[in-house]
Amino acid sequence: MDPRRAAAVIGAGRAALGVAVLLAPEVTSSWLGEHARHPAVRYLTQLVGVRDLALGVLTLASLRDGERAGRMQLACATADTVDVLATLAARSELPATGVAGTVALGGGAAVAGVYLARALA
Repeated sequence: MDPRRAAAVIGAGRAALGVAVLLAPEVTSSWLGEHARHPAVRYLTQLVGVRDLALGVLTLASLRDGERAGRMQLACATADTVDVLATLAARSELPATGVAGTVALGGGAAVAGVYLARALA
């Protein structure tokens, strides 16, 4: 797949996930378990939703300029890496399937982001 197309698909998916978390923060229960019901956690998941929506929209907007697109991919890869590290740090408190899913999806997105940053720059 063309790197711009791949970045667009990942960016659109990130934006869609952000919207889903904003509109229905309970969707996070599959990866946060019982913690997803706590009001403070719901608030924080909505912050992550805003982050992902913004990163997705900015990714899509950056695709016309290779240098900007590359920098956006590195920003997304950084966010994904932090998500994976935070998940691993809290893994004893989270459902195993949520940890596995977050590590797989976030880790894959981080690797893809680094690759796409190089390919687009």
